[in-house]
Amino acid sequence: MPASPCEGPSPVVLVDALRREIVEGTLVPGTRITEASVARRHGVSRVPVREALRALEAEGFVESTPNVGSRVAAIPVDEADDLFAVREALEISTARRAALRARGLFGEPRPPEDWWRTRRMLGQLLDDGDAAVEAGDLDRLVELNDRFHVGVAHLSGSATLATLLRQLSNKIEWLYALDTFSRGKRLWPDHRRILAAIDAGDEARAAELMGWHVRESRIGFLARSEPADRVADLRATPPALPPTIQTPTIPTPTIPTA
Repeated sequence: MPASPCEGPSPVVLVDALRREIVEGTLVPGTRITEASVARRHGVSRVPVREALRALEAEGFVESTPNVGSRVAAIPVDEADDLFAVREALEISTARRAALRARGLFGEPRPPEDWWRTRRMLGQLLDDGDAAVEAGDLDRLVELNDRFHVGVAHLSGSATLATLLRQLSNKIEWLYALDTFSRGKRLWPDHRRILAAIDAGDEARAAELMGWHVRESRIGFLARSEPADRVADLRATPPALPPTIQTPTIPTPTIPTA
Protein backbone atom coordinates (compact mmCIF):
# COMPACT_ATOMS: atom_id res chain seq x y z
CA MET A 1 0.00 0.00 0.00
CA PRO A 2 1.52 3.39 -1.01
CA ALA A 3 2.61 5.73 1.73
CA SER A 4 0.58 8.85 2.33
CA PRO A 5 1.93 12.03 0.65
CA CYS A 6 3.36 13.30 3.94
CA GLU A 7 5.21 10.00 4.47
CA GLY A 8 6.59 9.64 0.95
CA PRO A 9 10.23 9.87 -0.10
CA SER A 10 12.11 13.18 -0.08
CA PRO A 11 12.68 15.00 -3.41
CA VAL A 12 16.30 13.75 -3.50
CA VAL A 13 15.22 10.14 -2.93
CA LEU A 14 12.51 10.54 -5.55
CA VAL A 15 15.03 11.83 -8.12
CA ASP A 16 17.29 8.85 -7.40
CA ALA A 17 14.38 6.41 -7.71
CA LEU A 18 13.16 7.82 -11.03
CA ARG A 19 16.70 8.02 -12.41
CA ARG A 20 17.27 4.38 -11.51
CA GLU A 21 14.02 3.37 -13.24
CA ILE A 22 15.23 5.14 -16.38
CA VAL A 23 18.78 3.79 -16.28
CA GLU A 24 17.63 0.21 -15.64
CA GLY A 25 15.06 0.40 -18.45
CA THR A 26 11.91 0.23 -16.34
CA LEU A 27 11.00 3.55 -17.95
CA VAL A 28 12.15 3.26 -21.56
CA PRO A 29 12.93 6.22 -23.88
CA GLY A 30 9.77 7.90 -25.08
CA THR A 31 7.68 6.83 -22.09
CA ARG A 32 5.31 9.57 -21.00
CA ILE A 33 5.74 10.56 -17.35
CA THR A 34 2.85 12.30 -15.64
CA GLU A 35 3.04 14.02 -12.29
CA ALA A 36 -0.14 12.26 -11.19
CA SER A 37 1.13 8.74 -11.96
CA VAL A 38 4.50 9.30 -10.29
CA ALA A 39 2.87 10.91 -7.23
CA ARG A 40 0.46 7.99 -6.88
CA ARG A 41 3.16 5.33 -7.37
CA HIS A 42 5.59 6.87 -4.87
CA GLY A 43 3.06 8.17 -2.37
CA VAL A 44 3.92 11.87 -2.63
CA SER A 45 2.23 15.09 -3.67
CA ARG A 46 2.80 16.57 -7.12
CA VAL A 47 5.18 19.26 -5.83
CA PRO A 48 8.22 16.99 -5.22
CA VAL A 49 7.42 15.14 -8.47
CA ARG A 50 7.59 18.42 -10.36
CA GLU A 51 10.93 19.22 -8.71
CA ALA A 52 12.26 15.76 -9.50
CA LEU A 53 11.30 16.01 -13.17
CA ARG A 54 13.04 19.38 -13.45
CA ALA A 55 16.19 17.90 -11.92
CA LEU A 56 16.11 14.93 -14.30
CA GLU A 57 15.51 17.25 -17.24
CA ALA A 58 18.63 19.22 -16.25
CA GLU A 59 20.59 15.94 -16.19
CA GLY A 60 19.31 14.97 -19.64
CA PHE A 61 17.19 11.98 -18.59
CA VAL A 62 13.83 13.66 -19.18
CA GLU A 63 12.46 15.98 -21.87
CA SER A 64 9.62 18.34 -21.02
CA THR A 65 7.45 20.29 -23.46
CA PRO A 66 5.09 23.10 -22.36
CA ASN A 67 1.42 22.08 -22.57
CA VAL A 68 2.47 18.55 -23.57
CA GLY A 69 4.25 17.04 -20.57
CA SER A 70 7.38 15.03 -19.85
CA ARG A 71 8.87 11.98 -21.50
CA VAL A 72 11.96 9.86 -20.96
CA ALA A 73 14.67 11.26 -23.23
CA ALA A 74 16.46 9.26 -25.92
CA ILE A 75 19.63 7.43 -24.83
CA PRO A 76 22.54 9.70 -25.88
CA VAL A 77 24.37 7.18 -28.07
CA ASP A 78 25.88 9.98 -30.19
CA GLU A 79 27.53 11.35 -27.03
CA ALA A 80 29.06 8.02 -25.98
CA ASP A 81 32.65 8.73 -27.01
CA ASP A 82 32.59 12.16 -25.35
CA LEU A 83 31.08 10.76 -22.15
CA PHE A 84 33.77 8.09 -21.93
CA ALA A 85 36.49 10.68 -22.67
CA VAL A 86 35.27 12.87 -19.81
CA ARG A 87 35.07 9.87 -17.50
CA GLU A 88 38.61 8.85 -18.43
CA ALA A 89 40.00 12.26 -17.44
CA LEU A 90 37.87 12.40 -14.31
CA GLU A 91 38.86 8.95 -13.06
CA ILE A 92 42.55 9.58 -13.73
CA SER A 93 42.22 12.59 -11.42
CA THR A 94 40.41 10.64 -8.69
CA ALA A 95 43.00 7.82 -8.71
CA ARG A 96 45.86 10.29 -8.64
CA ARG A 97 44.36 12.27 -5.78
CA ALA A 98 43.58 9.10 -3.85
CA ALA A 99 47.22 7.98 -4.13
CA LEU A 100 48.48 11.41 -3.10
CA ARG A 101 46.17 11.39 -0.10
CA ALA A 102 47.35 7.90 0.88
CA ARG A 103 50.97 9.01 0.60
CA GLY A 104 50.25 11.95 2.84
CA LEU A 105 49.01 9.54 5.52
CA PHE A 106 52.20 7.47 5.62
CA GLY A 107 53.50 9.30 8.67
CA GLU A 108 50.23 9.04 10.58
CA PRO A 109 49.80 6.35 13.27
CA ARG A 110 46.38 5.51 11.85
CA PRO A 111 44.38 6.88 8.89
CA PRO A 112 41.36 9.13 9.56
CA GLU A 113 38.17 7.17 10.16
CA ASP A 114 36.47 8.35 6.93
CA TRP A 115 39.47 7.21 4.85
CA TRP A 116 39.73 3.90 6.67
CA ARG A 117 35.98 3.22 6.38
CA THR A 118 36.13 3.73 2.61
CA ARG A 119 39.32 1.67 2.26
CA ARG A 120 37.77 -1.25 4.16
CA MET A 121 34.71 -1.05 1.95
CA LEU A 122 36.84 -1.16 -1.20
CA GLY A 123 38.71 -4.21 0.05
CA GLN A 124 35.42 -6.00 0.68
CA LEU A 125 34.17 -4.96 -2.76
CA LEU A 126 37.19 -6.62 -4.38
CA ASP A 127 36.50 -9.87 -2.54
CA ASP A 128 32.81 -9.71 -3.46
CA GLY A 129 33.72 -9.00 -7.09
CA ASP A 130 36.08 -11.95 -7.27
CA ALA A 131 33.25 -14.16 -5.97
CA ALA A 132 30.86 -12.70 -8.56
CA VAL A 133 33.35 -13.41 -11.36
CA GLU A 134 33.72 -16.99 -10.14
CA ALA A 135 29.93 -17.41 -10.01
CA GLY A 136 29.37 -15.68 -13.36
CA ASP A 137 27.07 -13.16 -11.67
CA LEU A 138 27.54 -10.29 -14.12
CA ASP A 139 24.64 -8.20 -12.83
CA ARG A 140 26.23 -8.18 -9.39
CA LEU A 141 29.61 -7.35 -10.94
CA VAL A 142 28.20 -4.26 -12.68
CA GLU A 143 26.90 -2.95 -9.35
CA LEU A 144 30.22 -3.64 -7.58
CA ASN A 145 32.18 -2.01 -10.40
CA ASP A 146 30.21 1.22 -10.08
CA ARG A 147 30.62 1.22 -6.29
CA PHE A 148 34.37 0.65 -6.60
CA HIS A 149 34.89 3.65 -8.86
CA VAL A 150 32.77 5.95 -6.71
CA GLY A 151 34.64 4.60 -3.67
CA VAL A 152 38.00 5.57 -5.18
CA ALA A 153 36.60 9.05 -5.76
CA HIS A 154 35.65 9.25 -2.08
CA LEU A 155 39.11 7.97 -1.15
CA SER A 156 40.52 10.96 -3.02
CA GLY A 157 38.88 13.25 -0.48
CA SER A 158 37.15 15.33 -3.18
CA ALA A 159 33.39 15.53 -2.75
CA THR A 160 33.21 17.44 -6.05
CA LEU A 161 34.91 14.68 -8.04
CA ALA A 162 32.78 12.03 -6.34
CA THR A 163 29.57 13.89 -7.26
CA LEU A 164 30.68 14.44 -10.86
CA LEU A 165 31.64 10.80 -11.24
CA ARG A 166 28.33 9.58 -9.85
CA GLN A 167 26.42 11.76 -12.32
CA LEU A 168 28.56 10.64 -15.24
CA SER A 169 28.34 6.98 -14.22
CA ASN A 170 24.55 7.16 -14.40
CA LYS A 171 24.72 8.38 -18.00
CA ILE A 172 27.20 5.68 -19.03
CA GLU A 173 25.16 3.00 -17.28
CA TRP A 174 22.20 4.20 -19.34
CA LEU A 175 24.19 3.63 -22.52
CA TYR A 176 24.70 0.00 -21.54
CA ALA A 177 20.93 -0.43 -21.21
CA LEU A 178 20.86 -0.70 -25.00
CA ASP A 179 21.88 -4.35 -24.82
CA THR A 180 23.25 -7.01 -22.51
CA PHE A 181 26.92 -6.36 -23.31
CA SER A 182 29.02 -7.80 -20.48
CA ARG A 183 31.80 -5.38 -19.69
CA GLY A 184 32.83 -6.20 -16.16
CA LYS A 185 34.32 -9.70 -16.03
CA ARG A 186 37.38 -9.16 -18.23
CA LEU A 187 38.41 -5.91 -16.58
CA TRP A 188 37.61 -6.77 -12.97
CA PRO A 189 41.20 -7.84 -12.05
CA ASP A 190 42.36 -4.28 -12.87
CA HIS A 191 40.75 -3.04 -9.67
CA ARG A 192 43.21 -4.79 -7.35
CA ARG A 193 46.17 -3.32 -9.20
CA ILE A 194 44.64 0.16 -9.07
CA LEU A 195 43.97 -0.08 -5.34
CA ALA A 196 47.47 -1.44 -4.70
CA ALA A 197 48.99 1.58 -6.46
CA ILE A 198 46.80 3.89 -4.37
CA ASP A 199 47.84 2.13 -1.16
CA ALA A 200 51.49 2.56 -2.18
CA GLY A 201 50.98 6.29 -2.74
CA ASP A 202 52.17 5.84 -6.34
CA GLU A 203 50.18 8.58 -8.06
CA ALA A 204 51.70 8.02 -11.50
CA ARG A 205 50.99 4.28 -11.46
CA ALA A 206 47.47 4.72 -10.05
CA ALA A 207 46.63 7.31 -12.70
CA GLU A 208 48.06 5.20 -15.53
CA LEU A 209 46.26 2.02 -14.44
CA MET A 210 42.95 3.83 -14.00
CA GLY A 211 43.35 5.61 -17.33
CA TRP A 212 43.84 2.38 -19.26
CA HIS A 213 41.12 0.64 -17.28
CA VAL A 214 38.52 3.22 -18.31
CA ARG A 215 39.99 3.35 -21.82
CA GLU A 216 39.41 -0.39 -22.25
CA SER A 217 35.77 0.06 -21.23
CA ARG A 218 35.51 2.88 -23.76
CA ILE A 219 37.05 0.72 -26.50
CA GLY A 220 34.80 -2.22 -25.65
CA PHE A 221 31.67 -0.11 -25.99
CA LEU A 222 32.68 1.86 -29.09
CA ALA A 223 34.02 -1.19 -30.95
CA ARG A 224 30.43 -2.19 -31.67
CA SER A 225 29.55 0.99 -33.53
CA GLU A 226 32.65 3.04 -34.36
CA PRO A 227 34.96 2.53 -37.39
CA ALA A 228 37.89 0.17 -36.85
CA ASP A 229 40.45 2.96 -37.33
CA ARG A 230 38.87 4.96 -34.49
CA VAL A 231 39.15 1.98 -32.15
CA ALA A 232 42.74 1.35 -33.27
CA ASP A 233 43.60 4.98 -32.55
CA LEU A 234 42.22 4.66 -29.02
CA ARG A 235 44.35 1.57 -28.44
CA ALA A 236 47.50 3.24 -29.76
CA THR A 237 47.15 6.57 -27.93
CA PRO A 238 47.86 6.45 -24.18
CA PRO A 239 45.48 8.29 -21.82
CA ALA A 240 46.59 11.83 -21.00
CA LEU A 241 48.19 11.77 -17.56
CA PRO A 242 48.83 14.80 -15.31
CA PRO A 243 52.40 15.59 -14.19
CA THR A 244 53.46 13.82 -11.01
CA ILE A 245 54.42 15.60 -7.81
CA GLN A 246 57.94 14.71 -6.80
CA THR A 247 58.33 13.87 -3.12
CA PRO A 248 60.90 11.85 -1.16
CA THR A 249 60.38 8.10 -1.21
CA ILE A 250 58.63 6.87 1.93
CA PRO A 251 58.15 3.21 2.87
CA THR A 252 54.67 1.90 2.09
CA PRO A 253 52.58 1.46 5.27
CA THR A 254 50.93 -1.80 6.20
CA ILE A 255 47.16 -1.57 5.84
CA PRO A 256 45.57 -2.66 9.14
CA THR A 257 43.38 -5.73 8.98
CA ALA A 258 40.84 -4.40 11.45
